[in-house]
Amino acid sequence: MNSRLIAANVLVKVLSGKSMTAALETAWEQVSDVQEKAFIQALCYGTVRQYYRLEFILNQLVNKPIKNKDVQIKALALLGLYQLKYMRVKDHAAVSETVAVMNKKQWAKSLLNALLRRYLREQEQLEALADKHVAYAHPDWMIKAIKADWGSEAKQIFLENNLAPPMSLRVNTRFCSRDTYLTMLAEQEIEASALEYSEQGVILVEPVAVEKLPKFSEGWVSVQDAAAQLSAQLLDAQAGQRVLDVCAAPGGKTAHTLECQPDLKTMLACDIDAQRLLRVKENLTRLHLAADLLTADATKPEEWWDGVLFERILLDAPCSALGVVRRHPDIKLLRRAEDIAQLQAIQQDILRATWGLLAPGGILLYATCSILQQENECQIERFLQQHDDALELPIEAAWGVKRPFGRQVLTGSQSMDGFYYARLQKK
Repeated sequence: MNSRLIAANVLVKVLSGKSMTAALETAWEQVSDVQEKAFIQALCYGTVRQYYRLEFILNQLVNKPIKNKDVQIKALALLGLYQLKYMRVKDHAAVSETVAVMNKKQWAKSLLNALLRRYLREQEQLEALADKHVAYAHPDWMIKAIKADWGSEAKQIFLENNLAPPMSLRVNTRFCSRDTYLTMLAEQEIEASALEYSEQGVILVEPVAVEKLPKFSEGWVSVQDAAAQLSAQLLDAQAGQRVLDVCAAPGGKTAHTLECQPDLKTMLACDIDAQRLLRVKENLTRLHLAADLLTADATKPEEWWDGVLFERILLDAPCSALGVVRRHPDIKLLRRAEDIAQLQAIQQDILRATWGLLAPGGILLYATCSILQQENECQIERFLQQHDDALELPIEAAWGVKRPFGRQVLTGSQSMDGFYYARLQKK
């Protein structure tokens, strides 16, 4: 099947509410060539990343909006515009190959050809207009929310969200040191350097397919953002302790905790989604690690908890994920303003429910991949007001921004995704 048609079908699914990850997984059933996969992925991610800008330009090029029933044609138009503006595809190829997808619909073929060629003629004026009206390429509610929280820093967050993220790795130091793995990467002509704030972290100059990473399948290394790698050191699990990872899928933080402290008494990894918990199992198996896995609702521990307290709890709470928009640009299309209040309620419910499972003197690490204060410091402030037996342990670090409660990493800062951490100790 034509690469651009596959990309258009992926985009149609995202526009109808499906996640990019799920849409691409279905698409890969039709594609075996590695280079073709890379092209389709770059085209889909880039188009969604710049969706609001591209849609604005498209609306200037058509006399009337493309009907909902013709969403595939709209998708092809957006993909065509993205190629012309952002990709190293020759203009004539971008136009002819995109138009050719609609060979069986002459009117659609003519429309696509006309609007893409008009864009080439009027590109300078159209881009200037887009710079004026949709420079940030984010939905309005998201722009307002981020500006409200971060003021003058918001512009940089929007810019970072519109860039492709770096690829960071976590070396499994049970098998080799970070320096040894950097040497192995160099031998494969993969440029990389050590991450500043993670002892096991490595950042690549250019992303590569995981199949190209030395000993990936043997469990010597994992792909994990630099900010997510901070969790293990902040949790600081000790030998002989019982550790609970409440919302564990896909298991990166569970695995990192076990790599750093292999002598735990118990590592219980829970998730409400049984399918996502399978990902945890797959990751642990690849890394030669073991944990107790349980499909469980974190807000109802009475249904699954054995009554024995934990010395450490990691709560990587369900959130808006506005800190990882650059990694999952479909968040711009799928997330809604009204989701935030619902997520806040879930976060509080899980925090309250799991607090009862923590031993006196134990530490709960609250984490999100959000940059919204309502989901982060405001949640911790509210929780501390309601729980006399909770004490915040301030995080003193060279990374991120100190907040009234907890510590925030802003998207792109120090090569990290947007992330929040707060450490709570039970008195």
